[in-house]
Amino acid sequence: MIGIFDSGIGGLSVFREIRKVLPEESYAYFSDNAHCPYGEKSKEYIIERAREITRFLIGKGADIIVVACNTATAAAIAALREEFPIRFIGMEPAVKPAAQSTRTGVVGVLATAGTLKATKYIDTRAKWAQGVRIVEHVGQGFVEIVEKGMTEGTETDEIVKASLKPLLDEGADRIVLGCTHYPFLTGSIRKTAGLLYPERDIEVIDPAPAVARHLLEVMEEEGLVRKDGFRMELHSSGDSRQLEETYRKLL
Repeated sequence: MIGIFDSGIGGLSVFREIRKVLPEESYAYFSDNAHCPYGEKSKEYIIERAREITRFLIGKGADIIVVACNTATAAAIAALREEFPIRFIGMEPAVKPAAQSTRTGVVGVLATAGTLKATKYIDTRAKWAQGVRIVEHVGQGFVEIVEKGMTEGTETDEIVKASLKPLLDEGADRIVLGCTHYPFLTGSIRKTAGLLYPERDIEVIDPAPAVARHLLEVMEEEGLVRKDGFRMELHSSGDSRQLEETYRKLL
């Protein structure tokens, strides 16, 4: 079984890509929505939540776990790998493909505060952004509106615009999504970018497809691919209604 967890429903954007490459597997998804968002939480707090969720998912039968949350990956995945005898797959902002494809030489990164200050992100940026200018902004309110199911509409577009416009004003033509909630706002991001800078070829880059491919490779290496029929278990630490509704929309 593949375990997947996030601070909320954002990790379903990763599951959506994983199922494309592993359609006949069993899954258990855990939304820690009672403690969402993680972006402003301390590293110690996130590690403890990740430990508790990992124990729960292993108890459900998970033999590999996807930490489908950039903030939790940055804060906790090293500790999880030291403490638990299974493989963990984490998230990494897609700075590399953005830096390689930008035409303006400016890459915008939308992420949580926790991700932007994490060593993992800083090291990734330093490694792949040579000769490219990186501009960053926290997606203010993004996680909260996605958790409420507000992925489109005038209010959503205004919230998106407030955090996206500063990156575009700096010349960014690639927008890296550094939080797994943010892909649910891709439509609003593209629409807003097109209205603000219609003459610029702006691309939104989601790391989830690359994470899905990496998971498949690891599972093949470890002999974990079962192909015993699709099954999904949904679990949450709080109200499960938005999780279930969002999941139904993905099917």
